[in-house]
Amino acid sequence: MPEDPPRPDLDHVARIQKEWARERPDVDVRPQGVIGRLHRVGMHLTDSILEVYAKHGLGEGEFDVLAALRRAGHPYERVPGELAAHTMVTTGAISKRVDRLERAGLVARRVDENDSRSRVVALTEKGRALIDAAFTEHMENEKELLDGLTEQQTAQLEELLTTWLARFEG
Repeated sequence: MPEDPPRPDLDHVARIQKEWARERPDVDVRPQGVIGRLHRVGMHLTDSILEVYAKHGLGEGEFDVLAALRRAGHPYERVPGELAAHTMVTTGAISKRVDRLERAGLVARRVDENDSRSRVVALTEKGRALIDAAFTEHMENEKELLDGLTEQQTAQLEELLTTWLARFEG
């Protein structure tokens, strides 16, 4: 029997669900409707976000470190352990990121006044200017990414995702 042509009113995930429902009617494919679409939306969001970072000569890791330093407030510095906690990566990963940022003149390391065995990482003026510009464009981009939703839908989605994320990170 020939296969039905794809229906234009079905999105990619719905077409996959329809095929699985036909091939495996014994398996409930409804969760794929949420997870599959969330995965696809995530890929689109990631591509768009990384594009903004790249415009500023940054990767995601470098953006995260600069943003964590900027959020610290004046004098825009943190010890590597704090950076790791605020960016959710290991101190080893932080060290590599800080090395790249330091070579670019965006951060500087200095000895911690309270512990001469420890280093403090601080934003340079160049780093602060860059993260301020990149963050502004990043927020404009995120606003555009949500433009297809109403304010109410955005609020509902945020509430649902907050509840769901707490299940994993609670």
